[in-house]
Amino acid sequence: MDGFDVQSIGYVAPALSNELHISRVQLGPVLSAAPLGVLIGSILCSMLADKIGRRPVLIGSTLFYALLTWLTARAGSLEELRIVRVIGGIGMGAIMPNAMALVGEYSPRRSRVTIMMIVSNGFTAGAALGGFVAAWLLPRFGWRSVFYFGAAVPMVIAVLMIVMLPESLQFLALQGKRVEQLGRWLKRIRPSIDVRGAQYVVPDEQAKKGGVTFFRLLHDGRAAGTLLLWTINFMNLLNLYFLQGWLTTVVTDAGYPQATAAIVASMVQVGGTIGAFTLGWFVHKWGFVPVLTTCGVLASINIAAIGQPWISLAMLFTVVFIAGVCVTGGQAAINALAATYYPTELRSTGIGAGLGVGRMGAIIGPTLASMLLGYGWSARDLFLAAAVPPLIAAIAMIAWRFVVGTGKSVDAKAEVAAH
Repeated sequence: MDGFDVQSIGYVAPALSNELHISRVQLGPVLSAAPLGVLIGSILCSMLADKIGRRPVLIGSTLFYALLTWLTARAGSLEELRIVRVIGGIGMGAIMPNAMALVGEYSPRRSRVTIMMIVSNGFTAGAALGGFVAAWLLPRFGWRSVFYFGAAVPMVIAVLMIVMLPESLQFLALQGKRVEQLGRWLKRIRPSIDVRGAQYVVPDEQAKKGGVTFFRLLHDGRAAGTLLLWTINFMNLLNLYFLQGWLTTVVTDAGYPQATAAIVASMVQVGGTIGAFTLGWFVHKWGFVPVLTTCGVLASINIAAIGQPWISLAMLFTVVFIAGVCVTGGQAAINALAATYYPTELRSTGIGAGLGVGRMGAIIGPTLASMLLGYGWSARDLFLAAAVPPLIAAIAMIAWRFVVGTGKSVDAKAEVAAH
């Protein structure tokens, strides 16, 4: 539902523009509003979670962004819409880093990357669902109904999390507090275990160091790897939000119905959903570097093809789908790479910082596109320009090979550090 609520604004953009009298040039800042909030939330809430725990931040942020999504449906002007989306984005930004950190800390070593990519894929699946929900709700109940739906479901999920969601065992052990709670969660996993009088230890030397966790991402030999991750996140999320924000509008402007345009745009997320599952297998077999480098090259080729005037509707579905596999599915692999690179007490901050820097690209992409359209750029020009960032991401992954390693060994090295 995080993915659904972040991406839903792109699906309803044409209908929203017509009702609120928002021009195509004004639409860019609206599409970039939630990513701006997500940037703030990804960094600040991730640092908070590394201090107070994953569970309270996940529950609180879910309730928060559900309320702000409901307020989005009540917006009556351009300014209201932008303010609500920015504030709501802060809550959305807390979800992915903490969900990834929590599931990574509960997953068996042999399947950790695959499971993290599956959980990360929930964002993609929700964003894909948004296209189909919007296609069904828009002609019947209008654009506001999409946000009412996007608010109601997280409310229910938050209640379920209050009852069922565990805290990270590694986090509790590192904090040395709430020992009884740690024992209760252990007994859920293995009821036969005897925790009476137990002492809990995580052999993590980094946990002994103080300082602001954000700046520690650049220390202890992690600076080059962190900067490369930020570059890869920036380029990939710039493309993801550009595609998600503008595809519906561009396809509608080409003469197709809004419902058809929404389904075409949803292929970015459908491809990403399928891609995250398949890429997980390839990463397990070959490592992050060859898989993500290949994704960058394929993404560039297919994004360049999207804006060609000769492309048929069937071909458009195909190239958008392949771009989704590489860009959106690739983002799940990038998140997993970050989660395996950082130790326990930096994991939420590390993932959140990468996604936060990436959101700068998410803000710049839609806004820059609206400016270029205002200068008279065609759809073909836009998509040719958008083919450049995935090539830069591919080059950064090649650099990762020389700075950090092939990508197959990253998880093993992180396991030694974290556990």
